[in-house]
Amino acid sequence: MFMVRIFQPTPILPNSAIELDDNAFNHIVRVLRMKQGESITLFDGSNTVTPATISQINKKSLIVETANSVVENRESSLNIHLGQVLSRGEKMEFTIQKSVELGVNSITPLLSERCGVKLDTDRLDKKVQQWQKIAQSACEQCGRNIIPTINPIEKLDDWCANLDDYLKLTLHPRAKHGINQLNLSNSNIALLIGPEGGLTEAEITMTIQHQFIEILLGPRVLRTETVALSAITALQVKFGDLG
Repeated sequence: MFMVRIFQPTPILPNSAIELDDNAFNHIVRVLRMKQGESITLFDGSNTVTPATISQINKKSLIVETANSVVENRESSLNIHLGQVLSRGEKMEFTIQKSVELGVNSITPLLSERCGVKLDTDRLDKKVQQWQKIAQSACEQCGRNIIPTINPIEKLDDWCANLDDYLKLTLHPRAKHGINQLNLSNSNIALLIGPEGGLTEAEITMTIQHQFIEILLGPRVLRTETVALSAITALQVKFGDLG
């Protein structure tokens, strides 16, 4: 039976009566129209889950009784850090949502020369907050109990220069081999996905200088949001927990 999963940003005390936050109240009471006595599952990002029962529904508050918390690890053995150049419209939201479902651990939105998104600093900061909520919702849906981090937006060259502990991968149609030919000795993977117009020659040279390995997904040209999800899936099938 499907169990409603709710993320709470503060530590959840087992065997206690706790008041859920406003987001949980709106979702449980106003959207799902759940009633007193019904069961939900809570998680707080600590890789545990806590069964709970709705005990009180007031006009603006919701109280639940929690049971014992249990560890429930659904994380991949791969630590994938996705560097995604900003894409337009809902494409970025789609990429974040689906990459979280596929097991990415962190995402850094990037600015490149051919990035088609032009927003001021305040709007970019609000976008990051919005994307973090999308990551949270994706975890509620897919069963992950650790929320991936959406990092502040960075310039492409700054991000590429600070990945010393990662195996660095990027997609390019001129690459000689694909993911199946990789010899993976490092579970920390930084995956760079460029913009819809591709990286410039100067940016490609820069990634090579920072020891990025170029890989090929296949004979077809994929859209930026398709590339990210295809590459993550291939990595998880070959080295992670999909199969």
